Amino acid sequence: MRRLITFDWAIKRLLRSKANFDVLEGFLSELLKDDIQIVEVLESESNKAEITDKFNRVDLKVKDRRQQMILIEIQYDRQYDYLQRMFYGVAKAVTEHLAEGQAYADIVKVISVNILYFDLGQGDDYVYHGETVFTGLHKQDRLQLNEKQKTLFQQTTVSALYPEYYLIKINQFDDIAKDTLDEWIYFLKHEEIKEHFTAKGLQAAREKLDILKLPASERAAYERYVEDLHYQASMFQSSYGDGFKEGIKEGIQQGIDQGINQGRQAEKQAIARSLIGILGVEVIAEKTGLTREAIEQLSRE
Repeated sequence: MRRLITFDWAIKRLLRSKANFDVLEGFLSELLKDDIQIVEVLESESNKAEITDKFNRVDLKVKDRRQQMILIEIQYDRQYDYLQRMFYGVAKAVTEHLAEGQAYADIVKVISVNILYFDLGQGDDYVYHGETVFTGLHKQDRLQLNEKQKTLFQQTTVSALYPEYYLIKINQFDDIAKDTLDEWIYFLKHEEIKEHFTAKGLQAAREKLDILKLPASERAAYERYVEDLHYQASMFQSSYGDGFKEGIKEGIQQGIDQGINQGRQAEKQAIARSLIGILGVEVIAEKTGLTREAIEQLSRE
């Protein structure tokens, strides 16, 4: 099995070339269940010369033959507000590509594809699809386009007008390729393509993403990038482990302190109960340190 470069590096350095569009088109076609043909790569915040300019996150923005804009992002680091970050990225893309004076009908369709190497949210699946629908509160029917709108937008459903989101949770994939999309996900997880895989674009990926076929300078840059990823993973694991141990230590100490304080309070209350009816409230308060209100409450119990 030949070693292949990671998909994020490929997006960063190789797949922006028109000669390599077939790899990306294959992945998107399998995911979107459509024949995707890319016409151009659009400028995005990750179009920078150095990998450290956008550490550990890679964006690619492309336009297909239907004028849809597809955003692809690969995220390694855990980010609890990633769902909002996805929404922001789509909103930014929409507004950037609507010129002043253009009609709302010209708003571009955006598809957000997110390849995640951490667990986001709570769910058992490893591929999620989100879209916008409008459901009647009373009759539970779904809002549809009328005939004039279908002609204007060249679409048949309301959801087709709005952004769509795809989440692929790589680490949750069980390594069993049940269909061609799973074959791509297997590659994304392991940087390996099995001989019997038939998914669109994977054979092109096998040929074009071979580390051994990279120029010497590219191979050296890639090896440095991989080392950076390993270093970050180690630093994260170390800091997490230290923080976890420190948290346990602090938690144990807090528990001990809390137990001591509760014991002292219980002792004061026991003494106060034994003195109620013998001494006055003020005297009991002075000897135990309890408040007058606390002693009166004990006398009513």
